[in-house]
Amino acid sequence: MSDRPISRYPVPELADLPDDIREKILAVQEKAGFVPNVFLTLAHRPDEFRAFFAYHDALMEKDIGLTKAEREMIVVATSGANNCLYCVVAHGAILRIRAKNPRVADQLATNYRKAEITPRQRAMLDFAMKLSLESGAVGDADIAALKAHGFDDEAVWDIGAITAFFAMSNRLANLTSMRPNDEFYLMGRLPKA
Repeated sequence: MSDRPISRYPVPELADLPDDIREKILAVQEKAGFVPNVFLTLAHRPDEFRAFFAYHDALMEKDIGLTKAEREMIVVATSGANNCLYCVVAHGAILRIRAKNPRVADQLATNYRKAEITPRQRAMLDFAMKLSLESGAVGDADIAALKAHGFDDEAVWDIGAITAFFAMSNRLANLTSMRPNDEFYLMGRLPKA
């Protein structure tokens, strides 16, 4: 484990947190085997922690319209474009596991146009990247391009909402200088023993 701080802001002790936040963090620790630094960093502001994770879970924990792997693809590609080390590393690990592909996260974070993805996923990321980098230029033709690949209105909303949410997340991670957990770097790269 690194001895570098995980945030430039104070990180509260678990014992000092409100019960609901402490319980959420402990549940994540039990499932993952460690506490992702985003939970500890955002616990600095409990009301915002609750709002952040409620919206995160509403966007990322469903499997309708987009697969969970496709949701992570959006996060990794746009986080790479936004220079967010934390989200590229953490969500890259989740993507490798959900896509069952140890290469795809690195490809998407660097240049999604050359990644091992389907034409449908490429269209999804074309839209997400345009929304991320030049949202004022998004128009009806962009929506039509998604619909030509089988995305319905709700899936288009999800692509946009995930892109927008993680634009905020990327900026918070950069503001706080959030350090990715060491555990994320190897997750999903090699088959489980």
